[in-house]
Amino acid sequence: MDSILQDGFGRSIDYLRMSVTDRCDFRCVYCMAEDMTFLPRQQVLGLEELYRLAALFVRNGVKKIRLTGGEPLVRQGIVGLCAQIAALPGLRELVMTSNGSQLVKLAQPLADAGVKRLNISLDSLDAQRFRAITRTGELAQVLAGIDAASAAGFARIKLNAVVMQGRNADEVLDLVDYAVNRGLDISFIEEMPLGEVGRSRGESYCSSDWVRERIGERYSLLDSAEQSGGPARYVRLKDFPESRIGFISPHSHNFCSTCNRVRLTVEGRLLLCLGHENSIDLRALLRRHPESDAPLLQAIHAGLARKPLRHEFSVDGEVQVLRFMNASGG
Repeated sequence: MDSILQDGFGRSIDYLRMSVTDRCDFRCVYCMAEDMTFLPRQQVLGLEELYRLAALFVRNGVKKIRLTGGEPLVRQGIVGLCAQIAALPGLRELVMTSNGSQLVKLAQPLADAGVKRLNISLDSLDAQRFRAITRTGELAQVLAGIDAASAAGFARIKLNAVVMQGRNADEVLDLVDYAVNRGLDISFIEEMPLGEVGRSRGESYCSSDWVRERIGERYSLLDSAEQSGGPARYVRLKDFPESRIGFISPHSHNFCSTCNRVRLTVEGRLLLCLGHENSIDLRALLRRHPESDAPLLQAIHAGLARKPLRHEFSVDGEVQVLRFMNASGG
């Protein structure tokens, strides 16, 4: 190991969220605008560059890498990249977040390549609502992808639902039923104010406490101290021990004090905090120094010394970070 990554507040960084593309076959209303302009290909990191950065972070103490997008499975060569990263000595686990659209054909190859866990977005079980939220998605295709993933042998599968009043908040219990009946985990996420999406987020804000109260009306919940290496707080269901319910609460239960992660965008910018615009341009250093990682590591350490203590999200509906979620690495 070359060194340990630590920020200026003494928090160890052992988790890297790495975007492999800003492109997606969906246009989810909380993630991006309906009419998106994506990055020119020359601005996107190549597969070899992505692997080089993954290897550098693992050599310096990163134990968990999550591949994100956009939708990571629309990136050509993604299964091969997964196999390379999963084989890195010292990496505890390679995981991925997906919208599920490509899993019918790729779930088994991903599991065989060494991806340990999958997070799959599922915001509605109603086909018309699902299309309205994703703008282009087919619910049946995603549900078939979840079934394929369940059969592929991943260590764990978790569903992710961004809860919004007026769109899907009344489906919380239906989504929990779907997850527990299949032995899956599910996390409910408070919407984050990233990118101008053409509507007021404040009107649709739904707190994790409200979601938990709804679930508690049907299920007996047991607090749990377990962690998955990310920001989710978990509870167990008394009568369904196979499943966990997670809450990701950037507004109501700020999780910054235990932040252990950084994000790498597909254009090679290292985001030190999801809620701030500051970043480090690693792509320029990658291409300027093809034979030496020392300048990259020096820049990473210098950047981590400036990592903010916390984000400052509010629930008033104002955009606080201009980049869209698909450009932030999921």
